[in-house]
Amino acid sequence: MEKKLVNRRQFMKSSVAGMAGFICLPSTAKRQDRNQKEKKLIYRTLGKTGMQVPVIGMGILSSGSPALMQAALDAGITHFDSTAAQPQQMRNEEMIGEVLKGVPRESVIFGTKIHLFPDYKTGLYTKTVTEDDFLKKLDMALKRLKMDYVDIVYHHMVSRRESALHEPVMKAMEKAKKAGKARFLGITSHSNVAEAVNAAADSNFYEVVMAAHFHKQKNLGAVKEAVAKAAKAGLGVVAIKVIMGDWTKDEKPVNPRASLKWVLQDSNVHATIPGFSNFEEMNEDLSIMEDLSLTEAEKNDLKRDASLPGLCCLGCGQCLRQCDAELPIPDLMRAYMYAYGYHQTALAQSLVTSLDLPQHVCEDCSSCSVECLNEWNVNEKVQDIIRLRDVPSGFLV
Repeated sequence: MEKKLVNRRQFMKSSVAGMAGFICLPSTAKRQDRNQKEKKLIYRTLGKTGMQVPVIGMGILSSGSPALMQAALDAGITHFDSTAAQPQQMRNEEMIGEVLKGVPRESVIFGTKIHLFPDYKTGLYTKTVTEDDFLKKLDMALKRLKMDYVDIVYHHMVSRRESALHEPVMKAMEKAKKAGKARFLGITSHSNVAEAVNAAADSNFYEVVMAAHFHKQKNLGAVKEAVAKAAKAGLGVVAIKVIMGDWTKDEKPVNPRASLKWVLQDSNVHATIPGFSNFEEMNEDLSIMEDLSLTEAEKNDLKRDASLPGLCCLGCGQCLRQCDAELPIPDLMRAYMYAYGYHQTALAQSLVTSLDLPQHVCEDCSSCSVECLNEWNVNEKVQDIIRLRDVPSGFLV
């Protein structure tokens, strides 16, 4: 029999087809049942910020869909988050500003991330990263968003303790808060997560941490301990990279419901912001709030998935020390995940073209010296994703 591949959309249809009516109703029914649906949402308090957030928010990675964001609002979602590191994401912030233009500002909790680029090999900032640089990027984000302030401004993609405590960035964030441009201050971390989260917990400065947290993490114990420390210190904890893309190495789909439920079993995790990109994924993600307990089938799915390499780079940095060409392999693997896990080729291309890559990539080495903890063929993946440089952007979605 021919092998059938099941993507996240098909998986949702087969396993939670009956849930669609609960969250995504016709517009008239939405208005009539709004209060009833809101009672079904599960809220947690985002640490000492005191902000009540639904455990499922919306991370606007690259959907670019005002209708999807409006549907999330109609479903009762009040916690949104954006990134503006790439041109497409900047355009999304303009879209967000339009959608929220008629919404009372105090009715939504919005966070944005300011990305300053460290040395990708060390994760440390150079003298070129300045206070003014951070503040200018924040002002541009606020202009795109048509907002006077954001609820949370994040120091984005921190991987080292020294970077979390980089004085120019902290001074800029403090100025932004005093000027009323941000209510609360946070960091995000995708790699070397435990070190970054522990630094935030020790800082007596940050109020929210947004951290990669999923059941396949190689150093899961250290991450859970850091998350617990942050929560005990009063920081709000938002988990990201929970679902990690749709495909594993042997083409088996992850169970997104199981992954979301797994991370929310930890009471130290206050919220997640999955980056759903269509209505079916939104309904699937929101439907877990009917019951956060894991079924036996979901537990079995997690056990199976834990032993299979997925599409999410672990961010260990091992490849950076091994690559003779000194390529930014974690960034290239993130682009690969965007393309093949999130099906966001335009975002993947935007990331690839933003990297300072040589004209010829992976062509001068007779053999690849990189051994990946995920057991990936790094050379093959790099050559695959680098092809996006040659594709006209108008052909990508």
